[in-house]
Amino acid sequence: MKLRIDSGRCQGHGRCYDLAPGLFGEDDEGYGTVPGTGVVPPGDERTARLAVSNCPERAIELHEEA
Repeated sequence: MKLRIDSGRCQGHGRCYDLAPGLFGEDDEGYGTVPGTGVVPPGDERTARLAVSNCPERAIELHEEA
């Protein structure tokens, strides 16, 4: 499972890094970022889905990897 933020859609509400600080960060302007490769560690899948579902702009993409 891998996370990605569409920077063109993100409006900087910060819900992602508030709900899942271990999976998201913020840049200098308060927009969400995905540190590293975006791979969701085992056991954090539920938290990742929670962040995705709480993004008002639907700017977070969660890709299932085979």
